[in-house]
Amino acid sequence: MIYSVKQYSAVTNGSDIFLRRSTRPTQVQRSLLFPSLQVQKTQRRLMSVQRALHLSGIGSLVGLLKPTRTSVNKCQAFEADRSQPIESNVDIANVDAKVEAAKKLKIGVYFAMWWALNVVFNIYNKKVLNAYPFPWLTSTLSLACGSLIMLVSWVTRIAEAPKVDMEFWKALFPVAVAHTIGHVAATVSMSKVAVSFTHIIKSGEPAFSVLVSRFLLGESFPISVYLSLLPIIGGCGLAALTELNFNMIGFMGAMISNLAFVFRNIFSKKGMKGKSVSGMNYYALLSIMSLLILIPFAIAVEGPQMWKAGFDTAFAQIGPNLIWWMAAQSVFYHLYNQVSYMSLDEISPLTFSIGNTMKRISVIVSSIIIFHTPVQPVNALGAAIAIFGTFLYSQVCPCKAVRSSGSRKFTCMQHKRREREEAEAEAVER
Repeated sequence: MIYSVKQYSAVTNGSDIFLRRSTRPTQVQRSLLFPSLQVQKTQRRLMSVQRALHLSGIGSLVGLLKPTRTSVNKCQAFEADRSQPIESNVDIANVDAKVEAAKKLKIGVYFAMWWALNVVFNIYNKKVLNAYPFPWLTSTLSLACGSLIMLVSWVTRIAEAPKVDMEFWKALFPVAVAHTIGHVAATVSMSKVAVSFTHIIKSGEPAFSVLVSRFLLGESFPISVYLSLLPIIGGCGLAALTELNFNMIGFMGAMISNLAFVFRNIFSKKGMKGKSVSGMNYYALLSIMSLLILIPFAIAVEGPQMWKAGFDTAFAQIGPNLIWWMAAQSVFYHLYNQVSYMSLDEISPLTFSIGNTMKRISVIVSSIIIFHTPVQPVNALGAAIAIFGTFLYSQVCPCKAVRSSGSRKFTCMQHKRREREEAEAEAVER
């Protein structure tokens, strides 16, 4: 408690306290309250202050008036303009503003890392595939590297190991199958066509998402969602028809990757609902299961003999750089996916979709510059139309889906809030 003692005088000669005393001195004695101070008895005391005097550290005013020998109270005085308020709405607002600014900064860092790591991965991935055209092995190395990184992190306690049961693995299995197909198909596409062309086709993923949800899951969407698909489909088609290095295997690989990732998202939403695993650990477990699924198929399709013969040829042409490229593409693949899943814990699905669209643009532009990919004006126009359509799709928000069962509409933020509330309710029941 803070006591403020104020006495106003007609005469003020400064900010310090002074005493006016008579000319006759009196005997000096020690104060029981302030034993270290000497006070003089005066016949007349006048206290003049310019600022309020605050007394802090005194338990009660009664103790000040009636001191005892066994209890000595400590007095600390300071001027009013140097005091600090205990509580203030302004301080609370400042704290909230700082927290919000820190959150925005964190999201910005996530997005910058996500885009940069994805660009670096695509560059090294294309370098490896140009010199060593074995996409099944390249995909296996990417998943193996990420799995190894996370296992070491859990063993060394750098990251907290997730606690999962058999039900979790059962729910994760269809997600891992779709993830494996999408990852391998995208790598096969990049081994046959330019990186920019693969990402132009992959920007059409929203169209696959809406069509699958409409015809297989019985969901309907607002008319604005369907209209946003027109520039996506038209732009991708225009870019494909005018692509100088068009390859059917590369085109079909990108299309299969789109379809597989749509099913991955559907299986993830259905099977993983209510599972309390962080984004980082979720992707780590997904990588481990995908690796186990992919290894036998990679051996069956390509095999160790083809891998060894191809490696000898590529190493003779490039040298040790091939090993560094393979290591870099594996590490950066895991890192960019890890950051993207971590960002999902901080942002809404709408923000993530916009970020994914901007990521496509950064990858397409950087790959064209680095690999000197020839681009015709019509091809560039088609890519721009497809990217713009993807942006429109993210703005109209596909989370406004309405199931045929008649559930009510909800926006992206309402969807996220509703899922969070249901997860909390399930946790309370358990």
